[in-house]
Amino acid sequence: MLNRSASLLLLLVTLAVSTFAQQTTATAPPAAPAPQPAPPRTHLKVGQPAPEFTLTDTEGKEVKLSDFKGKKNVVLAFYVLAFTGG
Repeated sequence: MLNRSASLLLLLVTLAVSTFAQQTTATAPPAAPAPQPAPPRTHLKVGQPAPEFTLTDTEGKEVKLSDFKGKKNVVLAFYVLAFTGG
């Protein structure tokens, strides 16, 4: 019986602390958004071939655009915050 009462008390204290923490974060003023940098200027036009570049793949190997020359299409995708834990 004492063990059950202690468990119930611990649960109530945990819920109270959690509720208090949520209320204090909800009333805090929102942080100002970080200014977005201007997109880089480029001389490329729609339909022009991309210039040669080298990137590192997910396994750490360097991959060049020219490695795919003569193959079908190349899609370059950026996943914002991927693998950063953020």
